[in-house]
Amino acid sequence: MEGYEASTYGDRIASVYDAWYEERLDPTSAVDFLAALASGGRALELGIGTGRVAIPLKLRGVEVHGIEASESMLQQLRAKPGGADIPVTVGDFTEIPVSGPFKLIYVPFTTFFALESQEHQLRCLRGVAEHLEPHGHFVMDAFVPDVTRFTDNQSTTTVETTLGHLLVDAVRHDPLTQTIEGHHVVVEDGSVTLYPLRVRYCWPSELDVMARMAGLALEQRFAWYDRSPFEANSKRHVSVYVNRGSSADQGSTP
Repeated sequence: MEGYEASTYGDRIASVYDAWYEERLDPTSAVDFLAALASGGRALELGIGTGRVAIPLKLRGVEVHGIEASESMLQQLRAKPGGADIPVTVGDFTEIPVSGPFKLIYVPFTTFFALESQEHQLRCLRGVAEHLEPHGHFVMDAFVPDVTRFTDNQSTTTVETTLGHLLVDAVRHDPLTQTIEGHHVVVEDGSVTLYPLRVRYCWPSELDVMARMAGLALEQRFAWYDRSPFEANSKRHVSVYVNRGSSADQGSTP
């Protein structure tokens, strides 16, 4: 998608993000899960966004830092009680441009897939390993890819429909690069608003290989933050990696 940058998604969706995802992705169980792993240490959120996870985690006594590419998302964060007190570095989290170490680094709600290529994702994981304390943890959650949802590598899905309001996801799929790009399309009282999106997905098995190359070892995997078991038909996963302190088997690509 020409002109799409690391900040594009957040800049376009920031004003409606919390309202859209408040019920669909309740952060309560994520905060409980992450607070237990941080246990008073420093934590870093990649793609901190509007602070839906970071602010309640800070209220649990965790020293939270963040990285965020979108200034519009940061405006939403800073407008919330306690949001302005969280130190945030503006930028792309491919390179982890902050000073460590951290006991916990996490990236919730599929945000890891915002990194545009396998190379960028691997660079991020290597940066995570470099910024974690020995035996510190990296946690991410994401959808499990389901390519059967596409017909001719395209998909149009009705997400919401009420009187005078329609939300449709219209995307196209490139199976060679494992990318999905398109728009959330909102039709409201005759007006149309487009919210562009682009993700580069990976399967849990591919993620495990990249993590191992970066010096991270899979410790646990669940279907969600409530620790429900991850099974063959699970639609999402929460993956917990531990910093091994060495990446002797790393290479340039998985």
